Amino acid sequence: MKATSPAPIGHVKVTLDDADRLHVLHPGAIIAYQGAPQQREDRFMNLAGVYRKKKWVRALLSGPSEFIIGLPPGCSLETITIGPESDLLFDYRHVLYFTDGMQLKSVIQKMKNVWITRELVRMRFSGPGELGVITSGDIAVLQLDKERPLFVNTSSLVAYPANASIQLAVYGNQLASQNMNVQWKITGSGPVLIQTGSHGKDLEHPLQNDGFFKRLLREVLPFGSVYIK
Repeated sequence: MKATSPAPIGHVKVTLDDADRLHVLHPGAIIAYQGAPQQREDRFMNLAGVYRKKKWVRALLSGPSEFIIGLPPGCSLETITIGPESDLLFDYRHVLYFTDGMQLKSVIQKMKNVWITRELVRMRFSGPGELGVITSGDIAVLQLDKERPLFVNTSSLVAYPANASIQLAVYGNQLASQNMNVQWKITGSGPVLIQTGSHGKDLEHPLQNDGFFKRLLREVLPFGSVYIK
């Protein structure tokens, strides 16, 4: 299987060789297809998939074929290689496709993490195989440390290792902690996947025609950036 990388703006082209089989969880995103008609087989999802993806049907595509997947504005798609020992826990909403033969397991999180993340279950994919992940903006990969915590905006985290320790926190001095969204404080070992575009609009504020007084209140008042629009 081959996906164009980096993806062109607005779409990605996927090419399947003779032996390739790919599960697409959002078949409606396929806007063009070239191959034998019988090489696409749609199937009903199980109840867990219906609940998490809010979709009833997924598609299994076989090669040789190629197709175009349309992407929402500001989003990108990246294919990630998953090994047999991977312990990354994914937010299922970010998964667009995965290669046939990969193992999926619903992992029930610790009650502490359920309370923090508001997610009872995350998905672990075991390879070897490839996973197509759709994100707002691009994906950044950072390595966890057992002693030095990583702070990540709560809406930006795509995947983290099963062994990670998670807390809700803010950081910096009093003014900094008042002027930021709640963060996930994570320690452990292994990679963390972060979507980089979920808060890109914050950079637009200095370019807007807001008055000086409104911009000052956003910066100075506790949680001013949240309440003052």
